[in-house]
This record gives sequence, structure tokens and C-alpha cells, in this order.
Amino acid sequence: MVIQLPVRHSVGSVLASVSGHLFSGRKGFVIIIFAFRFDLAYMLSTGMLQTNQSSFRPRVDPTFITSKTRKPLDKYSMPNTKTIRVPHLFGTDAAYQMPRKYDASKPTCVLVNSFTMTSDLYAAQYKNEALLDAMNIIAIEPLGHGQTRTSTDTFTYWDTAIMILQVLDALDIKGKVFALGTSQGGWIVVRLALLQPHRIAGIIPLGTSMDFESERSRKLGNFDCLSTLAGPIKELESTEPTPDFVVSQEFRDFPIYVGFGKGVDQKTVDFWNEELKKNYSGDAGRKRLKEVTINLRDRDGLHNRLYDVRCPVLWLHGTEDPAYCVPNAEDEIKMFVNSPEARLQVVEGGQHYLSASHPEVVDKALMDFVAKYS
Repeated sequence: MVIQLPVRHSVGSVLASVSGHLFSGRKGFVIIIFAFRFDLAYMLSTGMLQTNQSSFRPRVDPTFITSKTRKPLDKYSMPNTKTIRVPHLFGTDAAYQMPRKYDASKPTCVLVNSFTMTSDLYAAQYKNEALLDAMNIIAIEPLGHGQTRTSTDTFTYWDTAIMILQVLDALDIKGKVFALGTSQGGWIVVRLALLQPHRIAGIIPLGTSMDFESERSRKLGNFDCLSTLAGPIKELESTEPTPDFVVSQEFRDFPIYVGFGKGVDQKTVDFWNEELKKNYSGDAGRKRLKEVTINLRDRDGLHNRLYDVRCPVLWLHGTEDPAYCVPNAEDEIKMFVNSPEARLQVVEGGQHYLSASHPEVVDKALMDFVAKYS
């Protein structure tokens, strides 16, 4: 009996897959023999080949991978979201947006969105021709967000970081890679730098924190996820399927008004209301929303790992950010003790979603940073 399996990065993962194929009512015992040729295993693990249970497929040009279009409104009108299969978590369809065809002669910047948002958060950046002339831009949607889908209901921020790195492999993105992330995207890009320090040339966290939900964080005045999100997580629990689930208006208001600020225009509110309803509806949507909320509330802190970040860091933080305060950023930027440069730029009037409230400031800072370290 021969079983073709998705290739994983560990024997344990392969065994888990084998058990799903074999132990479904069958009796007896099985001897499993692993016989990988090195060159094939290498190509699979690095994304040079993509696999599923019945076929191999070569890596393809990222500009020709298609999926459903979200049809965003006006200023959110962006290129179609595309998906690509990567092996992490027993197979993940990672969603991303890339406004131009990849140019290997340019550096690349990965953009990572905030809690429950999608790659449309960076609509302004996709419209900045000077920015697109200077670098490749690719926004990758984290696990549980946008159109990214995986085969398990349980994942962490570390899983998203691994997935992002595998997307870069699968799309054959080489050379200098920078990473910019908003809020949760900020601590995700730090994870990228920790996982592949040889690859990440610099990181640009926006409106973020490096701490877990600690007493220190709460005393500084940062958002209290522990108490605020405990109730919503309980409300998202269910032992029965919930096909009629739709994310509540209260939950939708939370990322919109905390992120864009109280003065956000109605068109933006309407757009994100619809996006959140589409992304977090039905039983699968409820499960994704529960998991991303657990990730935010119960995340691990990075303070003791910042010592190992070796790339330059440019942290941008708005004075009007209601989620994480400037004093927190001033304290944590000092923890990047082994970075060639670790600098905080405070943006007057900047909101939590700084790339949306002050795109000109963010784009210029990003271009200057990438030019300096490319």
C-alpha cells in the first residue's frame, strides 16, 4: 500500500498525516518507510515544488495566481488578491496582494496587516508610484485573516511568520527583504527577523508593542486585551456548527474605530463593515475570529528575544494611537540592543493604523530606510 502525502518539515507532521489516511476503521499494523532523495526533499521544503495528495506542481509567477476578488471601494480599489499554496500547518493557501510584477533587481518589502484587517489596509501604499518604483511591495494576509486559509483551526503568530517566509520561497523572492507591520503585524515582522535573520534586511513596526498582556503594559496605559477580549472569546465558543453566524456590530466597530480613529470617514467605515462581515461569517468564520482573538489576547511577549534581532529597526508610532502608547514604544525600542540602528519616529496626530492616517509620512520613512540599507 502506497500513500502520497503532503510533504512537511518534520517527521511528526508526516506521521500525523499518515494516521489520518490509515487509521480510519482499518485493522492490523503498518510499517512506514521514509525514503526521500535529498534533492527532492530540498525542493519541497524550500517551496521549489508545491504538493498536494495527488500531484506535484511547479512554482509559478505570482502575478498569474488568481483567486476571488473582493471588489473594494474607491480608495481601497486594489489589485486582485492572489493565493499560493505553502506547506506549513498541513497545507495553507496564503493570500497576498502585489500591485506590480516582481522585479528581482529591486528590494522587497512585505506588509503585514493588523487584527481582523486585510491587505486592503495598505491601499494608500499600493497607489504610491514612487514607492512602487523603489521596491517590490507584497502584502501577505496572516492566518485567520482575509482570504488566507489553512487546514487547522489552531495557529499562532509564529505560524503566520513561518507561512510568510514560505510564501517568499514559493514566489522566488530573493535579495534584500524588508518587512513592515501594523499592530500585530509589528510583532509578526519581528518574528520574521528572528526566524530568518540572514534574510530580513530591516523591519518597520507601526503602532505596536513587543510585550505580552503584562501588568507592565497595562500600567503604561496600553489596551487591556485580557479583560476586554475575555467575554468576546466566550461568545465565539460553540460545540455545535453555527452556519448563520455573522460577526457582531460591536466587534466590527472595535478594529475600525480603534485603528482609524473617531474621525474616520463613513466610506471607510462602510467598507470595513462589509469586509469584516464577509470574512467572519458562518461556522468557519466564527472559528477564525475566535482563534485570531485568542492570539491577540494570549500572545507571547518578545522582550527577551529582542536581543537576537540583528537587523535595523525603524519604529513609527502615532501620538493619537489608543491601543499602544508612545512611552511604551520609547521603552521597547531600547531593547533592540544588537540592531545596527534602532530608531523611534513619533508621528504627531498619527492613529493606530498609521499607514492609513499618515501615508505620506510612512511611505517616505519606508523609502528612506530601504534606500539606506539596500
